[in-house]
Amino acid sequence: MQGLASASRGRPLNLFVRTLATVLALAICVSRPILAQTPQELGEQLFRQAFPGTNGRSCATCHVPENDFTLTPAHVESLWKSNPNDPLFNAIDADDPDARKLTFNHLRKGLVRVWITLPDNVDIIDYLGNVTTPRDRRLFVWRSVPSIRDSAMTAPFQLDGRVATLEEQAQHAITDHSQGGTISRADLEHLAAFERSIFSSDRARRAATTLSAGGSHETAAQVDEGLQLTSAEERGREVFKKVCAVCHGGGAMTTIVDRRIHDLSFSSLRPNGTVVYQIPATDPPTPVPSHQPTNEFINIGSAYEAFMAGLDPDSQSFTKSVSFPHYRYRFYTDGTRTKKVADLPPQPASFNPFSNKKDGDGNPITGPNIAMQLYSTDPGRAMITGSPYDFEAFDIPSLRGISRTAPYFHNNTAEKLEDVVELYSDHFMARFPPLSISDGPPEPDADGDAGPPEAPSAQQKKDLVAYLKRL
Repeated sequence: MQGLASASRGRPLNLFVRTLATVLALAICVSRPILAQTPQELGEQLFRQAFPGTNGRSCATCHVPENDFTLTPAHVESLWKSNPNDPLFNAIDADDPDARKLTFNHLRKGLVRVWITLPDNVDIIDYLGNVTTPRDRRLFVWRSVPSIRDSAMTAPFQLDGRVATLEEQAQHAITDHSQGGTISRADLEHLAAFERSIFSSDRARRAATTLSAGGSHETAAQVDEGLQLTSAEERGREVFKKVCAVCHGGGAMTTIVDRRIHDLSFSSLRPNGTVVYQIPATDPPTPVPSHQPTNEFINIGSAYEAFMAGLDPDSQSFTKSVSFPHYRYRFYTDGTRTKKVADLPPQPASFNPFSNKKDGDGNPITGPNIAMQLYSTDPGRAMITGSPYDFEAFDIPSLRGISRTAPYFHNNTAEKLEDVVELYSDHFMARFPPLSISDGPPEPDADGDAGPPEAPSAQQKKDLVAYLKRL
């Protein structure tokens, strides 16, 4: 009986101990994920969830993880069919936000509306040169959604470089695209930590590690030397080194290696916006460059391509079915907006943009794109710096993982990599004669475009695409 009594007295204690042990174990299990979460893991949760007070969009709404953190037309179409009430289909990105029935043709091309505040020294003008700047001094453009991959080594951010840090970029996105308020610094840092952890490949990660440790871009670029390439890809790499790497150099593939080539896209301008050419006139005419030793942006003509697509019914532009804004800009010396520097594009009334009329020195009369242009669809970097020399200039994107982020350019002009290479060959390289390499007779302009014959050759273009798909 005594033993039974002792055992009975011990049960409450044993039960208490077991209960306490169970509670502690549960507490450890519950708390362990929280304690173990890294800034990147916390950032991923914040990336995928909508913040309170927003329109329901999260970062992942537009930077879709399953699509290499971009917004693809295929994803938009699929989502529209399955759930047209998804937060992606918000009025702010409708073709006309004030329409009774909203349509999303731009969004279905992978484009979102971006609002930009004009610099103090810039006005919007009409075709006759009258100032038409809105009272809020803002304009909007249609732009693609860049991937967050490799963002650990590709600052500044946004296609015009208007944001210096990923933390700032995250806040801008929440404010402008999710219509939310200011979020905590801690949350911004977690979001940035997650974005910095996303890479297009192990090679990109190694390049970023080298750069963050103080290594040079040349050293970081060596991560690609071990790629096992086919003969076609090897030939493509040689084309890449001669044509692409002059601007897509270094470990991040965003470094301008040849400033001479870069400066060919920045011509000196007269106050009426026309290009200054060498005198006496040369054949072909030679624009006088405006050297930009610290400018890491470039105008390759992608915005001009959208302008041309709006005129040419036979254009192969991926976004030719949607409309883009028509803008002209007046640049002044300062914020008083009293002394004009240039009007861009040049005033159509000042010359016939469709003719081959030349000035008194025998040089053509053109704007910065070295061709006729009635309006601009996107000012690019110029609305950040207030400089007419940044007219339609954009950042130089990394080419790492490029095969997975179609369509291409800031306005999704090109649907496939093959289209990108064709555009460079057929249209853009005319502005950069030293890049017009060819291993055979140059291809004729079969589509009737003005300008020199195409280069590189057809085989070089195929080889280049094969190599680009390996990056």
